[in-house]
Amino acid sequence: MAKITTPRPVRGTQDIFGNFERRFTHVAQTFERVRRLYCFSRVEVPVFESTAVFARSLGETTDVVSKEMYSFEDRGGDSLTLRPEFTAGIARAYLTEGWQQYAPLKLATHGPVFRYERPQKGRYRQFHQIDAEVIGAAEPMADVELLAMADQLLKELGIADGVTLQLNTLGDAETRDAWRAALVEHFEGHRADLSEDSLKRLDKNPMRILDSKDPRDRPIADSAPGIDSFLTAEAADFFAAVTGGLDAAGVQWTRNDRLVRGLDYYRHTAFEFVTDRLGAQGTVLAGGRYDGLIESLGGPATPGVGWAAGIERLAMLLEEPEEVYPTVTVVPDKPELEKDAIEAVAMLRRAGVSSVLGYRGTAKRRIEVAKREKTGAVLFIRHDSEVQSVLSISHFRSDSRNYEQRRVNALVRDALGERFGWDMASAGFNNP
Repeated sequence: MAKITTPRPVRGTQDIFGNFERRFTHVAQTFERVRRLYCFSRVEVPVFESTAVFARSLGETTDVVSKEMYSFEDRGGDSLTLRPEFTAGIARAYLTEGWQQYAPLKLATHGPVFRYERPQKGRYRQFHQIDAEVIGAAEPMADVELLAMADQLLKELGIADGVTLQLNTLGDAETRDAWRAALVEHFEGHRADLSEDSLKRLDKNPMRILDSKDPRDRPIADSAPGIDSFLTAEAADFFAAVTGGLDAAGVQWTRNDRLVRGLDYYRHTAFEFVTDRLGAQGTVLAGGRYDGLIESLGGPATPGVGWAAGIERLAMLLEEPEEVYPTVTVVPDKPELEKDAIEAVAMLRRAGVSSVLGYRGTAKRRIEVAKREKTGAVLFIRHDSEVQSVLSISHFRSDSRNYEQRRVNALVRDALGERFGWDMASAGFNNP
């Protein structure tokens, strides 16, 4: 019989376990806690959508659409795409599910997204994002709230040191049109010196040349006209309200007038939280205002603003979270007490006590495993007669007079004492 070769994981994917899983989970749990503080509702959207959802919302000329999307035809001949980000799917749901009645709507989610790009440090082809959106609020205070939420998330994760909020304004439609015309004129004057990618962008997406990483483009981009010369009074007031709100909320920021979003539906605020601790790809959280996105999907003019961050990239910045160990390991003294042990561990878990029960081995072997797994205490089930089980407890991680021992004793006594009628006091459960 031929030897079966085990398939390897697909390039750009990863199996998350152990140390990194604890970091990953800590990011997701902290995000859930912070989004509840800001009263953002949790939303779930499909992992795949009609390709048109992303092609229209992200723009046909973007790298994501032209090079990175996982698109395929299903058996019915429909073109579908695995989501490369969350915003487009949430905007689609806002229209198709009638969520306009709840506007302004504050939504948050997290989960896997997919992009066919070159795998590198912190970037995968299947990766995970956290995402927060406010749809239906044209006021600058929506931008402030989202930025304050992101800032608090990074601080509660303990990774805010060395992370800088870079902020810019893209102005309103009138501002963008005037600035775009000036950029095109500037870049046309340097056409012979631009990279191939920038030449492609010049006709359809000239603002993207400003964030080109190609050394040939940098001197030209750095000398391009800035947006401030073209800001309307209304756009300047909007940006001033955002920066003033951030100052009032205690959120530190720095201006980056070269920070852009290339698509026409982006307006006003654009931002990135960046660090030098992840190499050249230093953005850990980014977003902006997209007041024209809903229209690109066939809906009415609807303001929106949001941000997203890669869970893996945030997790890479974390210190190792403290590992969680079981509070109690239940050990039956003899095989015939196994059912009593199963019942006891089930009752402890229902009472909110993290508990484990070894699957095999003698009582001595199970105690050795419990010590190795750093359990807090071992709860022994023994017979003191043919008809009655009794409990005794040994603490591994606490001093005999430590509060933790008294707390665990009380938890076990409250969970098990009345139901089984065990003599808890004689088994060592009185407070020391």
